[in-house]
Amino acid sequence: MRIEANRRDLLRWLATAGAGLAAAGIAPVAFAQEAAAAGTDVVVVSGVTVVDGTDGPARPDFAVVLVGDRIAWVGPAAEVPLGGSARIIDGRGRYLVPGLWDMHAHGIDYEDLWPPLFLANGVTGIREMQGYDENRITRDKIDRGELLGPRVVLASSIIDGPVSLLGPPITKVANAEEARAAVRTAVAQRSNFVKVYFYLPKDAFAAIADECRRQGLPFVGHWPYRLRVLDAAMSGQRSFEHLFGLPIATSSCRDEFLARLDATPFDPQAPRDFFNLARELDRRAAQAYDPAAAARHFAGLNASGSRLSPTFAVNRVISLPAGTFAHDPRNKYVPREIRDVWADRLPLFSPVTPEQIAQQEVYFHAQLRLVGEAHRAGVGILGGTDCQNPYVYPGFSLHDELDFLVEAGLGPRQALQAVTRDAAAFLGRADSAGTITPGKVADLVLLDADPLADIRAVRRIDTVVTAGRVLDRVTLDRMLADAESAANRPAEMVNARSERLPLHGCC
Repeated sequence: MRIEANRRDLLRWLATAGAGLAAAGIAPVAFAQEAAAAGTDVVVVSGVTVVDGTDGPARPDFAVVLVGDRIAWVGPAAEVPLGGSARIIDGRGRYLVPGLWDMHAHGIDYEDLWPPLFLANGVTGIREMQGYDENRITRDKIDRGELLGPRVVLASSIIDGPVSLLGPPITKVANAEEARAAVRTAVAQRSNFVKVYFYLPKDAFAAIADECRRQGLPFVGHWPYRLRVLDAAMSGQRSFEHLFGLPIATSSCRDEFLARLDATPFDPQAPRDFFNLARELDRRAAQAYDPAAAARHFAGLNASGSRLSPTFAVNRVISLPAGTFAHDPRNKYVPREIRDVWADRLPLFSPVTPEQIAQQEVYFHAQLRLVGEAHRAGVGILGGTDCQNPYVYPGFSLHDELDFLVEAGLGPRQALQAVTRDAAAFLGRADSAGTITPGKVADLVLLDADPLADIRAVRRIDTVVTAGRVLDRVTLDRMLADAESAANRPAEMVNARSERLPLHGCC
């Protein structure tokens, strides 16, 4: 009874102290009364340093009050009437950040593996980049509260041309009519956005862009080879994945290399040949950086509002010899049949000879420099990993991605914002997510070290809060142990879907 009485006291205090809720358009008195009537859980993270995801300074000795799945109050810890009222999380010596977003992920439908791995690493939201029946089901389970997992913003089926690197379940379109139909299907399947791919014919791409405008659905994806990147951006493509085409677009040999690609057909008998040519030209172009061309390109991206999603985590894997990650300790969370596919397909992309290894090392660091230049020019950067491609791990690899963003030239605060505030804004969720602000969703990560001093602090997780549900360190360790056990069950007991794993060098 005392806990309940004190909980009511805290809610009564919130009714008068909830200026932050009022600023978010929520009536504090009604909010507190509804929470009291419903018996909603109240959690207070007390004495913590709040790194709220905005440009403001870190705020030491603060408290954050959570009521159900909402942040209800943020302010000095001394102002909160505690005394055993609600669940208290001791934040002293710790740092509270918004929940992280992986903005390029795959495989959420491995339900006993990927969802817990994301959450255990502080990833409370993902942009799932290929829609199909299984992960639509998983998304809905999470939305209904039947499955514990990150929030899922889900793509359409990948839409590509009649020649493609990919097989089912992608959608191939040969003309404008088929392209429009694919967009309408995406709407019917409740896709959050459309994803386009490399080999789309120009007329099909234009139809997708127009139909997406008609339907009010954003579209993102790979560089469509038959268009210039800026033409695609001005047509409405909101993000470009993996940096494909960026080295060419910012080089002194841009026109020569683009003319060569324009003159090269897509070969249905050897579809990878064009991809390999484009990638090799990108690599060579990275050594011919032209500041003037780059300035024009970055200005064009800014004018269109398009973002870059570098996915350094996967780019790093394919820049190194195939065996580099064979003994990575994180492999214990990945089923054997997936690792077997990784080992089989990664050699399609990895360097082998000493000369190739040296070339790819130079290329990768040129990509880092390009993203730094883009960031300094004001281009928006999204933090994603392309997990489920070889040796790119759910949750864990987002920490790697943050390291790479800092190495590229973002400050720790800016890198953190790329996977919190800026991710939410890109997804149209700035009013409900991305910062530690009253009225927003209670997706939080409590760290044992300061991420503004060293971005690697995001690995030192004490507690994760997802939609108001508190996962302490004991719970997170149990989730990791359960995922490891699930990954190491006999193959016939695992959700084996290796025939459609997105292992084609980036999806």
